Amino acid sequence: MDETGMLDRGDGVSLAWRLTPGAGPTLVFLPGFASDMTGSKATALAELCAAQGRAMLRFDYSGHGASGGAFTEGTIGRWTADALVAIDRLTEGALLLVGSSMGGWIALLAARARPARVAGLVGIAAAPDFTEDLMWAAMAPAERAALLRDGVLMVPSQYGAATAVTRALIEDGRDHLLLRGPIGVRCPVRLLQGQADPDVPWETALRLAARLEGGDVRVTLIKDGDHRLSRPGDLALIGQTVLALLGKDGA
Repeated sequence: MDETGMLDRGDGVSLAWRLTPGAGPTLVFLPGFASDMTGSKATALAELCAAQGRAMLRFDYSGHGASGGAFTEGTIGRWTADALVAIDRLTEGALLLVGSSMGGWIALLAARARPARVAGLVGIAAAPDFTEDLMWAAMAPAERAALLRDGVLMVPSQYGAATAVTRALIEDGRDHLLLRGPIGVRCPVRLLQGQADPDVPWETALRLAARLEGGDVRVTLIKDGDHRLSRPGDLALIGQTVLALLGKDGA
């Protein structure tokens, strides 16, 4: 039976979480931008961990899902701090971080912050530096001017309603860029990336692999894979990847 609750991160904003009990290392799922812990990948991994008797933590960043706080007050630094609060207060021992899209960026930042605890990392369409390389870079001059003037820009999304992109998100993202130099993450890393991803260029996975300082890094390209990688075959591949890492690093 899963445990659930609300975790006060220390400033009155509460983070929703769900913990599947079991053996370690504890799998920690880190959702993407404007996503939450009820998505298909998180749910499939929770079912897999329950069936395998493995521990898993999933949670919602502030401003996401069932957590408190405003989405427009969130930044990469704030959401990374949310992840570290959840990890530090709800888990013990070794961790396997699984990050989807933005969650891949946050997983890398968390692994760098807690190197002694992170036994492995899986990035699913990992999107480090997306605020600069994919958002800011894609904005027309008039859009950039509006963002700087108004502090927020509504950006259309193919996945639903338009998304609020804030000036704080862009500016804070620049303090957490990873692809500009070596990335001090040395645990085993597995990167799964669709080559038909309309949001994150598949070359990003290769750039990331080249920047990681660890030697045990593997990239799997799914030629017809989209950004979500949530088809049955994609979910099966994610599960196989996780179980292989748990078998190696959690023996």
